Amino acid sequence: MNRKRTGFFRELFRSFEGTVGFVILCVMVFCAVFAPLIAPYDPYDITQRSRRLQPPSYEHIFGTDWYGVDIFSQIVYGARTSLTVGALTALGVSVMGGLLGVIAATFGKGIDAVIMRGVDFVMVLPGLPIMIMIMTYLGSSFWTLVFVLIVFGWAGISRVVRAIVLSEKRRGYVEAAICAGASKWYILKRHLLPASYPVLVVNAAFSAAGAMLAEAGLSFLGFSDPRVVSWGKMLSLARTCNALVLGAWWWVVFPGLAIFLASFSIMSLGVAVERILNPKISNRRE
Repeated sequence: MNRKRTGFFRELFRSFEGTVGFVILCVMVFCAVFAPLIAPYDPYDITQRSRRLQPPSYEHIFGTDWYGVDIFSQIVYGARTSLTVGALTALGVSVMGGLLGVIAATFGKGIDAVIMRGVDFVMVLPGLPIMIMIMTYLGSSFWTLVFVLIVFGWAGISRVVRAIVLSEKRRGYVEAAICAGASKWYILKRHLLPASYPVLVVNAAFSAAGAMLAEAGLSFLGFSDPRVVSWGKMLSLARTCNALVLGAWWWVVFPGLAIFLASFSIMSLGVAVERILNPKISNRRE
């Protein structure tokens, strides 16, 4: 097991995407975990305010916003919100989509039909308008956002996992397990579910990046938890206060750059991991 892990990380760091993505993501995770030690100011403390719309300087390296809050401190604390949303959404989408896809392919017939009709129903829904309606009704809380992103994100991976499991069921070792009298739940847990792990890992990376972008977009539209600092909320306030008209470019550039780097790092890791777990892609490129 240790040799496999060592080989995996060796292959990961051989690729440019894997190295860059891993380094950027580690820096952001470090900032999120140790935000109180890294941020020079507490964005939640209303007493820690300076002159508003102050450009980048030695005192405020990323400047301040309309309310005099330090931009750099908001970005550091905002990493907690964005990364947590991405991680929880990726976990929920992978577990829900993967499990339903495996169950549909394993038991077939009525169960398969019900789950696949549910997949079709979710995939044809206009996601953004319904997300806005749900958050308007339930409230723009952190957990509501995560719930909505999971509900609209599981269907695609469920269909992919189902196709993989259906292909895997035709292999000799699965047929041998059936002939030996193994139950469907045993075959599911022992053989079919592990076959979908590579796809689930890659999907988790792309789901996390997509969730972070979706959180930023919904926050930009005003559907964010008012109790937490996030990068999308920073951009929403910048739009509301006409930051670019007032010449406060730093209020837009730095949060936007943080969103880009976070999504870019996770997607780069996803591409690198996909090449490692699926050798056919690497051979095709060569």
